[in-house]
Amino acid sequence: MMKSLGAKPLIYPAPVLVVGTYNKNGTPNVMTAAWGGICCSQPPCVSVSLRKVTHSHNNILERHAFTISIPSEKHVKEVDYFGLVTGKTAEKFAATKLTPVKSKLVDAPYVKEFLLVMECKLVHKADLGLHTLFVGEVIDAKADESIIGNCGAIDVKKLNPMVFTPDTQDYYGVGKFVGKVFSAGKGI
Repeated sequence: MMKSLGAKPLIYPAPVLVVGTYNKNGTPNVMTAAWGGICCSQPPCVSVSLRKVTHSHNNILERHAFTISIPSEKHVKEVDYFGLVTGKTAEKFAATKLTPVKSKLVDAPYVKEFLLVMECKLVHKADLGLHTLFVGEVIDAKADESIIGNCGAIDVKKLNPMVFTPDTQDYYGVGKFVGKVFSAGKGI
């Protein structure tokens, strides 16, 4: 029997995303977010929803750009730290000893040590209450050669991304392969 949990956004699991921005002084900043994902394939767009009180929210409005990095499990401490402190008062790159890289395509930084990054220009925003939904057109996606598998696709086992559970607020690794898209259901 199904039990009501109330009105909650329980998309399970949620991605762990690291959003890169510059503040008005050009200082690189990153924050961890889980409310986001792919929102269009043509043009290629991703979205992220940020609370209006965050430093990154204001940075995106000012610079009209952001990056989204997909961190690997080995960076769980740094990624969690990015969500614990504000860029208004903390130098997150210095504290974690990770390296900011200035995008050549958009006015935003990304994390050198993270193996997959999307460089985005802001194309739409929508105020949704506590959060603002930012839609970024992906100007370029960059992947470290070490995670590129057959046919130029990302090998998820090599990327080793984390996921987030919205109700228990835990990080997990990605599980085992269970089936091929557009193929697993053909036997029905």
